[in-house]
Amino acid sequence: MKLPYFLIDAFTDQAFTGNPAAVYVLNAPLSDDLMQKIAAEMNLSETAFVLQDRNATRLRWFTPTTEVDLCGHATLASAHALFTAIDQPQRGVITFDSASGALTCEQTPAGIRLDFPATPPSPMPTDADICKQLGVTDPIYFGRSKFDYLIHLSREEDVLGLAPNFSALAGIATRGFIVTAEANAADLDFVSRFFAPATGVNEDPVTGSAHCCLGPYWARHLNKPALQAAQRSQRGGSLAVEVVADRVLLTGRAILVGRGELLL
Repeated sequence: MKLPYFLIDAFTDQAFTGNPAAVYVLNAPLSDDLMQKIAAEMNLSETAFVLQDRNATRLRWFTPTTEVDLCGHATLASAHALFTAIDQPQRGVITFDSASGALTCEQTPAGIRLDFPATPPSPMPTDADICKQLGVTDPIYFGRSKFDYLIHLSREEDVLGLAPNFSALAGIATRGFIVTAEANAADLDFVSRFFAPATGVNEDPVTGSAHCCLGPYWARHLNKPALQAAQRSQRGGSLAVEVVADRVLLTGRAILVGRGELLL
């Protein structure tokens, strides 16, 4: 059996930046075990599996070690594959059926716009051990969303300088840790980094789903619903974020950098 796949860099328009994802557009279902093994073989932060039938376009996401309930960059990559890379490209709007409900992806002049559920954080007492393992001191805000911890620091430089203890963080029961600060650049509102060692991803290059938490937080903090964001990983990437009621619209670009076949 041959399984074709696309390698796509998401939340960027330049190859070898942004967040890479492998996208498999399937003609028939695969077992959960096989999809997990394929994701481990690809060894990217996410591998996406798209299964189209008459009733729905099903989307699932796997890290090298586990399936996740929501992933932004692999959704963007999957939409980009269906819009541009397959033999009969789709146009306009795609709605994926996922573990997080219906996710609509729309082609716009600014890029592909993802309509995601908001996952706003709730404040909680600062956890000294988490701060220690992240290398954080004196956070402005400490809270948690449905998926992740959110820590707001006073300076962008503090976010850039973090060197977390990943082995210690991997033992904490959460998907990941979002660390953020107001941006220095005039054309940006905030920056962030995202660490998820418990799911096999020490640092994710650009994390769309983390912005479902960051968007509501910064919209309230800065009193503006439309924001420009950058994730300050080594690869880096950027996106526009707009909060509309209980949804977050994430707009970014993607680029196809490779394609191949997995031989089974």
